[in-house]
Amino acid sequence: QVRLVESGGGLVQAGGSLRLSCAASGRIFSINAMGWYRQAPGKSRELVATINSDGSTTYADSVKGRFTISRENAMNTVYLRMNSLKPEDAAVYYCNSRLGNGNVYWGQGTQVTVSS
Repeated sequence: QVRLVESGGGLVQAGGSLRLSCAASGRIFSINAMGWYRQAPGKSRELVATINSDGSTTYADSVKGRFTISRENAMNTVYLRMNSLKPEDAAVYYCNSRLGNGNVYWGQGTQVTVSS
C-alpha cells in the first residue's frame, strides 16, 4: 500500500554531516507520524527521531542537539539532517511511517558509515 524509499546515506568523516531523505508513495490516506530508526551491526533497531502530523518532534537522547527531523507539509517526504556525526552513529537508517488506519511501513534502509 505504501512504499518508503530512503536516500542520502554514505560515507562521512567524524564531525561531518549528512541529510537523509525518505519519500513515501502509494495508497496514502493520512500519515500520523514518520520517523527514523537505525540499526548497527550486532545491535537492536533503535528510534532516532519522529515527527508528527502537527510538526512536533522527538529525538533519542544520543542524537539530541545534533540531528534534526523535518518534513514536507503533506508528510510525503521526511528528512533527517545529521550534524557532528560520530563513529557510533554508523548504522543502517530506516524510514518509518504510521498511517491513520494504524498500518506501519518501513523502508529498505540506507547505510551511513562514519570514519574516524
